[in-house]
Amino acid sequence: MAYTKVVIVGGGFGGLNTAKSLKGAKLDILLIDKTNHHLFQPLLYQVATAALSPADIATPIREVFRGQSNFHVIMGDVVQIDKNKKEVVLGNGDRMNYDYLVLSVGASHSYFGNDPWEKFAPGLKTISDALKIREQVLISFERAERMDSLKEAAKYLNFVVIGGGPTGVEMAGAIAEIARKTMFKNFRNIHPEESKIYLIEATPYILPVYPQKLSLKAKEDLENLGVCVMVGKKVTNVSEEGVQIEDQFIPCRNIIWAAGNQASPLLKTLDVPLDRQGRVIVDTELNIPGHPEIFVIGDAAQAMGPDGKPLPGIAPTAIQQGRYVAKIIKNLTPKEKRPPFKYFDKGYMATIGKSKAVVVAGKLQFSGFIAWLAWCFIHVVYLVGFRNRLVVMMQWFFVFLTGQRGARLIYRSLDKEMTSQK
Repeated sequence: MAYTKVVIVGGGFGGLNTAKSLKGAKLDILLIDKTNHHLFQPLLYQVATAALSPADIATPIREVFRGQSNFHVIMGDVVQIDKNKKEVVLGNGDRMNYDYLVLSVGASHSYFGNDPWEKFAPGLKTISDALKIREQVLISFERAERMDSLKEAAKYLNFVVIGGGPTGVEMAGAIAEIARKTMFKNFRNIHPEESKIYLIEATPYILPVYPQKLSLKAKEDLENLGVCVMVGKKVTNVSEEGVQIEDQFIPCRNIIWAAGNQASPLLKTLDVPLDRQGRVIVDTELNIPGHPEIFVIGDAAQAMGPDGKPLPGIAPTAIQQGRYVAKIIKNLTPKEKRPPFKYFDKGYMATIGKSKAVVVAGKLQFSGFIAWLAWCFIHVVYLVGFRNRLVVMMQWFFVFLTGQRGARLIYRSLDKEMTSQK
């Protein structure tokens, strides 16, 4: 008996929850992802700042679905969608046919037309990104320790985070804690606690989608950690030597980009309307025009809420969309009988270092230690796998008690790099 074939592209929150919600259905499900693991992106910054290791926030996709008999997985890169033939095309030329297609391909960082900046200001979307940033942060302290003067060391002890959204705020707070608590008394020639951490945001407030009261509270908490928060300032250039912020130049070798997102270029092959971020403009049932068998969800989709504004590109959105799409596919619901997708807003939150966070949940707005506990609880609940939940809780408890971060390993040679730059 030939079962209806469902192809899911992307093993993030949307793709994973689509597949999990189809368990037991008489369907042939194929999930295709560039990697072999599901990554819990909200905690990626903690890998970049040495609080967690990659295995703590990533789970092999095959392990997640080992008990789901109607599920298959392929590690590969989808480069084209052929709507007419109902096929997805992989980078090596392989073609996979489908009856239903779910695109949950996520997004990468956008430099707003300044792509050369990427070389000097990496973004944070993958484990590889996180490990590169972690090594760069740690190796900068090592470089500074070997400088002949404090003036030479200064450029390695400056850290600039561009973008004041949740990722930028969390990164800046974590780097401040590394410098002032984790690295304290680790060096002899330099004083890591004297590092200068800058957070740059072009709008008048950090966390611009949050209520102004919480935005100001987050700014205050960051400044108490020693972060210099610069709002209403635009970055005009990024180079190997540092960051130009309008009329101010900050010499720096540690620049992290957290300012914008761009959807996967794969979506262009659909030949449908896209928004400015490259996301597919979907209808109320998350379909593309004229193709009720193709769904686009998560960061790849511009889906509108009841207020006429695009739904937020956060994990709960992708999770709910994945479950909604799975229900339609499971029941083989025809287009004309599908109810529109309705997003249930569970709120949003961001952490600002140890014991501090801001939370918005409906009409409820709060900050401080209770908000931080709520942040910890929600993130542990959403982690995939018992092992990951247990390990992350233990690591957080250790960091909370001691301030020490255990994943402070550097793998590349400092001498070779310094020699090549002479």
